[in-house]
Amino acid sequence: MVSNKLRNTLFALLPFIIAVVFVGCKVSYKLTGASIDYTKVKTISLETFQNRAAYQWGPMAPMLNEALSDAFVQKTKLRQLPRGGDLQLAGEITAYDQFNKSISADGYSAMVQLKITVNVRFTNNTNHEEDFERSFSATRDFDATQSLDSVQEELVTQMINEIVESVFNAAVANW
Repeated sequence: MVSNKLRNTLFALLPFIIAVVFVGCKVSYKLTGASIDYTKVKTISLETFQNRAAYQWGPMAPMLNEALSDAFVQKTKLRQLPRGGDLQLAGEITAYDQFNKSISADGYSAMVQLKITVNVRFTNNTNHEEDFERSFSATRDFDATQSLDSVQEELVTQMINEIVESVFNAAVANW
């Protein structure tokens, strides 16, 4: 049996032992999805994406460019360069459309679908096997009783965030 004196000593030292263990150990997780070899890849260049869609909404291209830049700043340790980065991302908005998705019993549109398509060219100058050019799209539906003006900013923001996440994953998460 353990004596009371030894047990009291252990209980008195227990907080100190726990503190030493936690101070001496550091566990760090970064759940960004990026799988970048930072010994080879240190920089990224993001070309300004232009809006080449037939239907235009002025704020869309700046919103996309800012969201792309923010994603790489917040989720990676890459330094952004105006050109010549180890990774290069270029492209353009190729489509911004709205379609009648469903018709009501009285023959009028009940739901409208909004769609953005962005063509992206990705170059990995440290491993050209990862280069790609492809389109990324996102859609959102809204009730036809609402005007596009009343829902446009919110829906475009949601679609841009979805496209940026897909582009980020394709470029640096290798998904």
